[in-house]
Amino acid sequence: MKPINELVSAETKRFSSTEPFRTELGAVLPVVEVAYRTWGRLNEERDNAILVCHALTGSADADEWWGGLFGPGRAFDPDRDFIICSNVLGSCYGTTGPLSPNPETGRRYGPDFPPITIRDMVHLQHRLLGHLGIGRLKLVVGASLGGMQVLEWGALYPDVARALMPMGISGRHSAWCIAQSEAQRQAISADAAWKDGWYEPDAPPAAGLAAARMMAMCSYRSFRNFEEKFGRSRQPDGTFQAVSYMRHQGEKLVGRFDANTYMTLTRAMDMHDLGRGRGGYEEAVCSITLPTEILSIDSDVLYPKEEQEELARMLPNSKIVYLQEPFGHDAFLIDVDQVSRMVCDFLAALMLKA
Repeated sequence: MKPINELVSAETKRFSSTEPFRTELGAVLPVVEVAYRTWGRLNEERDNAILVCHALTGSADADEWWGGLFGPGRAFDPDRDFIICSNVLGSCYGTTGPLSPNPETGRRYGPDFPPITIRDMVHLQHRLLGHLGIGRLKLVVGASLGGMQVLEWGALYPDVARALMPMGISGRHSAWCIAQSEAQRQAISADAAWKDGWYEPDAPPAAGLAAARMMAMCSYRSFRNFEEKFGRSRQPDGTFQAVSYMRHQGEKLVGRFDANTYMTLTRAMDMHDLGRGRGGYEEAVCSITLPTEILSIDSDVLYPKEEQEELARMLPNSKIVYLQEPFGHDAFLIDVDQVSRMVCDFLAALMLKA
């Protein structure tokens, strides 16, 4: 099994900033590095850039996890647009996070990586855009954790983002989501192999992280999806297919993700609240006037459609569209043809209004 830092794509670019980065909660990172990918070219007007924001365990390799949206006539057409996707602050695929060396100690940050917020992620993305010489974004788009970033772009940099497309997300993390995240973190912390915030090098497989992933998968899909996909079918050895699937998902994440990163990012998601420090939730949401298309997944049990409908009522320049699929929250990764059409339709509507 390759170390996680070797799973970063060969096409990934690096931006290193020696300007200290101060987080929203007051920590200072002396040096920050951003891993990012780009597709296509900036036009002469430099106004064809699209920023793609990834979800919890995603990476800058949007063409791998959202490949169905790339190509001629698709949502992300490199012949038409300049597409950017960066690995978020706090993650483990090349951007500064718990696996990064702390320049003050020479050791990895690990559990000592400072708490961060979604706003920190967006501020670092904005710094990357400055490095790339981009002052305007045609569209900011993303789902789940990515959708949180999209909304914060509207609140933090309305002069940079021209339009927003958040998917499967709310304007603030609900008690339901916070409770699920904490249960997953407790599963990691309860692992016998977990010691002082690290997995010991010679310890058994990271059962706690695997369990956290399995718990999360139950909220990423739906009752109907599990019934249709597995029912009560069994493997030849008698194991329920649903059990085999969950174990596979847990083991797969252990092979490609870091437990401290999981802790860091889920805590950042719990902090997500557009109203924090902005005069309250309704005032903050109503102040975002950028053209916004909200994609809601009607079978989503993690971020139910009522949350997107609330956003649509409060955002003054918004429209809501529905992905009517049985897959649950992960539908944005599964029904890529329909998602691509929705993004294309939104971009076409923006062009008509321009």
